[in-house]
Amino acid sequence: MDISLIILLVIALALFFDFTNGFHDTANAMATPIATGALKPKVAVALAAVLNLVGAFLSTEVAKTISGGIIREGDGGVQITPELIFAGLIGAIVWNLLTWFFGLPSSSSHALFGGLIGAALVGAGIGAVDFGVVVSKVLLPALFAPVIAGGTAYVATKIAYSITRRHDGRPDGRGVFRYGQIFSSSLVALAHGTNDAQKTMGVITLTLIAGGLQDAGSGPQFWVVAACAFAIAIGTYSGGWRIIKTLGTGLTAVKPAQGFAAETSTAATILASSHLGFALSTTQVASGSVIGSGLGRRGSSVRWSTAGRIAIGWVLTLPSAAVIGAIAALIASIGTVGIVIDAVLGVAFIVGIFVRSRADRVDSASLENEVNGAGQVVKIKKVKPKRGAK
Repeated sequence: MDISLIILLVIALALFFDFTNGFHDTANAMATPIATGALKPKVAVALAAVLNLVGAFLSTEVAKTISGGIIREGDGGVQITPELIFAGLIGAIVWNLLTWFFGLPSSSSHALFGGLIGAALVGAGIGAVDFGVVVSKVLLPALFAPVIAGGTAYVATKIAYSITRRHDGRPDGRGVFRYGQIFSSSLVALAHGTNDAQKTMGVITLTLIAGGLQDAGSGPQFWVVAACAFAIAIGTYSGGWRIIKTLGTGLTAVKPAQGFAAETSTAATILASSHLGFALSTTQVASGSVIGSGLGRRGSSVRWSTAGRIAIGWVLTLPSAAVIGAIAALIASIGTVGIVIDAVLGVAFIVGIFVRSRADRVDSASLENEVNGAGQVVKIKKVKPKRGAK
C-alpha cells in the first residue's frame, strides 16, 4: 500500500481513537458534579468539551513522551512502521469500546500504550520498545498516581467536613460546595485536555516521523494539536454515560463536599503529571479520588465489589490491548490485504458494539432520573421567614 495512503488511514484512525478517548473519559471530570446535581448532564459534557479543547493547546510534554520515548529511535529512525501503528490503534479502540460497553472506567491511555507495544513487539521486535520509559513514565505513575490522588482526596474530604457545618438544615448538608464543584470539575476537564489529547498527538507525530515526513525528536505540529483537540472535545460532548453512571453513582454516594475534594485532588495530580511528561491514566486518578473521598466522609461506604471490577479492568487493559494490537499486526504483515482485513474487522466490531449497546441504553435523561431517584442531589432553597416573624 502506498505510504501516503497508510499514513492518512493512521491519522484518521488516531483521531477516531481520540474521539473514543473523549467519551470514555468524560466521567473523570463530570461524574461527581452530575451525581450531586451541581451540573445537569448535558451542561456538564458541553463544559467539559470546551475545556478539553482549551487544555489540549496548553502543553505537549506528554505527546513528546509518546512520539519520542516509548518507541525507540535507532540509526535508521523509529523502529516502527505506520502499518504497525495502525494495528496498535485498532487494539486500543477495540478495548476502549469493550470497556465502555460494560461501563468500566478503564484507562484509554494504557489501551493506547498496550496496542502500540503489542504491535511493535510483533512487527519490529523487543528492541523497538524502550521499556525503561514504559516503566518510569507509564507503569510507575499508574501505581502511584491513584494512591496519591486517593490519599489527597481523603485528607481534603476530612478537612472540608471538619471546618464547615451544615448550613441548610438538610440531611445532605454543605450544599454550598455544589457551586465549588462547578469550578473544580472544570479544572479537571482542563487538566484532562492537557494530558489525554496529547497522547493522540504523540501517535500522529510518531506516524509522521516513521513515514519520513517529520524529523525524529521533534514535537507535534500545530495542525496535529488542533485536530486532536477538536476530536477529543467532540467525543467528550457525545457523553459516555455508561462510565459516568459507574463513577458517579456506582462507587459511593457522592455528596457536594467530597465531590469538590475529589475533583480538586484529581486536577492537581493530572496537572502535575502533565508538567512532568508522565502519560498517566486520568481515569485511574479520578477513580482513586472518588474512593478516597468516600473513605473520608463519615458514614459513607465504598462499594468495593465495583471498585474490584474497575481494578481488574485496570490490570487487564494494557496486556489485553497489546494482544489485540499484536494480532492486528500479524494480519497487517500480510500486506495491503491484511490492512483491509484489519479495517473491515475493526469497523464490524465498532458497529456491532454500538448496535448492541442500544438494547441497554444509558443516556443523559436516564442518568439524571437515576440520580434524582437516589436522593443524592442537593437542592438549596432559600428558607422563607415564618409569618409574623420580625
